[in-house]
This record gives sequence, structure tokens and C-alpha cells, in this order.
Amino acid sequence: MAIYLTKESRVLVQGMTGAEGMRHTRRMLAAGTDVVGGVNPRKAGRTVNFDERAVPVFGSVHEGMEHTGADITVVFVPPAFAKTAVVEAADAGIGLAVVITEGIPVHDSVAFTAYARTRGTRVIGPNCPGLISPGQSNAGIIPPDITKPGPIGLVSKSGTLTYQLMHELRDTGFTTCVGIGGDPVTGTTHTDCLAAFQDDPDTELIVLIGEIGGDAEERAAAYIRDHVTKPVVGYVAGFTAPEGRTMGHAGAIVSGSSGTARAKKEALEAAGVRVGSTPTETARHVLAVLGGEDGDGVRA
Repeated sequence: MAIYLTKESRVLVQGMTGAEGMRHTRRMLAAGTDVVGGVNPRKAGRTVNFDERAVPVFGSVHEGMEHTGADITVVFVPPAFAKTAVVEAADAGIGLAVVITEGIPVHDSVAFTAYARTRGTRVIGPNCPGLISPGQSNAGIIPPDITKPGPIGLVSKSGTLTYQLMHELRDTGFTTCVGIGGDPVTGTTHTDCLAAFQDDPDTELIVLIGEIGGDAEERAAAYIRDHVTKPVVGYVAGFTAPEGRTMGHAGAIVSGSSGTARAKKEALEAAGVRVGSTPTETARHVLAVLGGEDGDGVRA
């Protein structure tokens, strides 16, 4: 099984006819994703050919869902139009909106993530790589050929670290890898993914990747302590970041001791999570736990 995305998922791409949309739609199709349509009001009625697959373009998400039964949309529109795109998808009743676009104003992200929740639409992102269930489907920009299906569930703020852990653990494999994005406001949290992986019978171990800034990892630690029975291995990026300075992601800012990598590591370890000091060490911890090692910091 997998979370949020399976081989049965039917995917629309908002912004499919743009340069990024075209490139990544081709990659998603090559990975086996059932891309059933694009959305562009100015190009409705056209068909775009991707090698041997002809994909129709619809004038709205509602029209695309009506004609194809789509249940997921991937958003590649420019930042200025992202809020409108997500609101349109939520109004159409789509189940999941994966917002790849970066550089979206925070007040827009606050508005569309809150609105989507009222309409029953889950948002992943913004400013995220999307998600992949290896061997089943790929919604976003995650490279599909660096891992395989397996027993690990992965949730990460960082796209680059998502790819690195997927590659480090490629011989073991994953049920689903979810890049939730590193902006201050995201539609799906570590905690949301932890709950979904806990309920997924094929996920045996969960990898959680965090980074400095905010308190998402501390909240995830509290959830793990109270609700997660599967082993969790973690990594927190940013131990060398200077205080009070934004580092990369818009959400990665530290003020005093709040949001530091050390504080997050301590919170996770207090919840029984083994936390690696590097991505490679994190991967070794995963293999040790899956191999039955019950060292300090590993949940039984």
C-alpha cells in the first residue's frame, strides 16, 4: 500500500502547458503516473502529445474531474496565480492538491491552505517536491529512478534530503516519500504524515526529516510519543546555522533557542526516536532498526 498516492490515482496538472509543467508531466508519465489531463483556460480543448500518450487540456479543474475522474492535481502555476489555482481545485472537490510552486507570498499560502481544509482538500506544499509511491505513481518532481518499493515511509521538509535518503536506502525501498515543503505555512505537516504511515499496514518504519525553524518537529515528537507505535528514525538539518538568520527555506529561521536543530533533536530523542547526525548515519540507523537492533533511542 501507500499513503495519499497509489497506482489508482488519477492526476491533473494545473499549468501543464508551461515549460516546467510540460517537462515534469513527461517525467511523471514515464514513471507510470496516470496523468489524465492538464488545466489551462486559454488552451482548453487542445491535446498535448507526450511520446505515445495524448493528454487533453481542460478549461478548469471541475471540467477535468468531470471528464476523467481525477482525484489529485499537481500545481505548476506561477506564484501570483497559485492561490487562485488551489482555491479552484478545492471548489471542484479534488481530494489532494500538490503545490510545487515556490515563492508564493505567505499570506496567499495561509489563505489557500485554510480554505482547502474547509472544502475537504488536502494540500501538500507549497514549495515542495511532491510525493512518490515507488512502483505506483509520482506526483511532482521527485526523481523516480533512485529507489524502489519497500517498507519505509518518508516525510521531509527538504527536497534535497528527500532525494538523498531515498538514494541511501534504495536497496530497501519505500512505501511513500512525501516532501511537505519548507515554507512557514504548509498544508500537510509531519504529524499528518506520521498518522497516515502509522495506519498504513505496509509501512514498517518511518523516517522524519526536519530542519531548523518553527516547532513542527517538536509537535511531531509529541505525536510520536503519544500515538506512534512503529519505529521512527529522524534527521534534523541545520546544526551549523547561525542564530537569527534565514537559511534556504523561508521557514528555516532561528530565534534564540527556539527552533534550533539541537532543541528538535532532543525533543525527538525524548520521544524515542533515533536521530542521525548526518543523512548517511540516519540511513545506517534505519537499516539497524529494520535488522532488529534495539539500541538506545529506538522505539520497541
